[in-house]
Amino acid sequence: MDKQIDNRVEHIINNLLPATGLKNKFNPPQTLRDRMAYYHTPGVSIAVINDFEIEWARGFGLCDVRSNNKVTTETLFQAGSISKPIFALGVMWLVQEGKLNLDEDIHCYLSSWRVPANEGWQPKITLRQILSHTAGLTVRGFPGYQASEMLPTVTQILNGELPANSMKVEVNILPGTQFRYSGGGTIAAQQAVVDLLKKPFPQIMNELVLESLEMTNSTYDQPLPKRWVKRAATAHPWKGIPLKGGFHTYPETAAAGLWTTATDLAKVGVELLKT
Repeated sequence: MDKQIDNRVEHIINNLLPATGLKNKFNPPQTLRDRMAYYHTPGVSIAVINDFEIEWARGFGLCDVRSNNKVTTETLFQAGSISKPIFALGVMWLVQEGKLNLDEDIHCYLSSWRVPANEGWQPKITLRQILSHTAGLTVRGFPGYQASEMLPTVTQILNGELPANSMKVEVNILPGTQFRYSGGGTIAAQQAVVDLLKKPFPQIMNELVLESLEMTNSTYDQPLPKRWVKRAATAHPWKGIPLKGGFHTYPETAAAGLWTTATDLAKVGVELLKT
């Protein structure tokens, strides 16, 4: 069986089909090494699901171009906006338990912040709208913070107050009328959950999702705890150049704060496939 899997892995990583501008049209097959070179990516981690199971997981390349530290199945990567759907799973578990209502005014759960009024109009938004990015909330994404920078609180982020490096989160489109991606909305939902449960957000997500799905190599802790740092991949955002400090910190935890592995994310995929 191991030999069969090895053969499947070799076939996959040596026969990748690069996309073109035409639907269902691909460029000639290339290797994973070719594609990593094309994107200036020193290391990747891959997990494959087959028939509702994780069939295999492998690491390829290096965690940092300045070292010989190889990527393994336990190498931690910043999940970026994949943090949002994992957070949404936590919200849906709370809905299933009757602790949240997707269609209730979010102010029923918020106690430390309110959606700002807009010229005398007080917007009413719901978790359903926030999770579907139809609440009309602003702030698409967040740039993160270097290790040397002071980190803002969540309410400072929502209010756009220093030391936050993003604009305030507010409603400037009639809720429910159109889609607009909003990381700011995710932070509003994060604060609602924290205000409701009165626990630190990483603890909430650990109890609701990570422990439940046995995601033992995942955390929403920001900054990344020191005991995890040695397993963390360095960010290489531009032409394979390592980011100063290794990676950014994201106090906008629900929107961008998840550290995880390919295997742990595959566990989420398996769970969703089974539901």
